[in-house]
Amino acid sequence: MGKKVKMKTRKTMAKRIKVTGSGKLMHRSSGRGHNTAKKGKRRLRRLRQEKLVSKAMEKHVRRSLGL
Repeated sequence: MGKKVKMKTRKTMAKRIKVTGSGKLMHRSSGRGHNTAKKGKRRLRRLRQEKLVSKAMEKHVRRSLGL
Protein backbone atom coordinates (compact mmCIF):
# COMPACT_ATOMS: atom_id res chain seq x y z
CA MET A 1 0.00 0.00 0.00
CA GLY A 2 1.15 3.50 -0.83
CA LYS A 3 1.27 6.47 1.47
CA LYS A 4 -1.85 8.54 1.99
CA VAL A 5 -1.47 11.98 0.43
CA LYS A 6 -2.06 14.94 2.72
CA MET A 7 -4.15 17.85 1.53
CA LYS A 8 -2.30 21.13 1.27
CA THR A 9 -3.87 24.38 2.42
CA ARG A 10 -4.04 27.16 -0.15
CA LYS A 11 -2.15 29.85 1.71
CA THR A 12 -3.67 32.71 -0.30
CA MET A 13 -7.12 31.63 0.91
CA ALA A 14 -5.92 31.15 4.49
CA LYS A 15 -4.69 34.76 4.58
CA ARG A 16 -8.00 36.18 3.37
CA ILE A 17 -10.58 34.06 5.18
CA LYS A 18 -11.22 33.67 8.90
CA VAL A 19 -13.19 30.83 10.49
CA THR A 20 -15.44 31.86 13.39
CA GLY A 21 -15.99 29.84 16.54
CA SER A 22 -19.24 28.41 15.17
CA GLY A 23 -17.53 27.43 11.89
CA LYS A 24 -18.76 30.24 9.64
CA LEU A 25 -16.37 31.71 7.07
CA MET A 26 -15.75 35.47 7.05
CA HIS A 27 -13.93 37.63 4.49
CA ARG A 28 -13.06 41.30 4.08
CA SER A 29 -15.40 43.50 2.06
CA SER A 30 -14.27 44.58 -1.38
CA GLY A 31 -14.37 48.20 -2.52
CA ARG A 32 -12.12 49.80 0.12
CA GLY A 33 -8.84 49.77 -1.79
CA HIS A 34 -8.98 53.11 -3.61
CA ASN A 35 -11.38 55.79 -4.90
CA THR A 36 -12.86 56.15 -1.43
CA ALA A 37 -13.34 59.93 -1.74
CA LYS A 38 -16.32 59.47 -4.06
CA LYS A 39 -17.96 56.83 -1.85
CA GLY A 40 -20.30 57.92 0.92
CA LYS A 41 -19.38 57.81 4.60
CA ARG A 42 -22.17 55.35 5.42
CA ARG A 43 -21.06 53.08 2.56
CA LEU A 44 -17.44 53.10 3.75
CA ARG A 45 -18.52 52.43 7.32
CA ARG A 46 -20.45 49.35 6.18
CA LEU A 47 -17.55 48.17 4.02
CA ARG A 48 -15.37 48.08 7.15
CA GLN A 49 -17.30 45.08 8.46
CA GLU A 50 -16.41 41.55 7.45
CA LYS A 51 -18.93 39.58 5.40
CA LEU A 52 -19.95 35.93 5.37
CA VAL A 53 -18.72 33.80 2.47
CA SER A 54 -21.67 33.07 0.17
CA LYS A 55 -23.32 29.65 0.13
CA ALA A 56 -22.24 29.16 -3.48
CA MET A 57 -18.55 29.62 -2.61
CA GLU A 58 -18.51 27.95 0.81
CA LYS A 59 -17.80 24.40 -0.43
CA HIS A 60 -14.95 25.62 -2.66
CA VAL A 61 -13.42 27.73 0.12
CA ARG A 62 -13.63 24.95 2.72
CA ARG A 63 -11.89 22.54 0.34
CA SER A 64 -9.16 25.12 -0.35
CA LEU A 65 -8.58 25.63 3.38
CA GLY A 66 -8.54 21.89 4.06
CA LEU A 67 -11.57 21.98 6.40
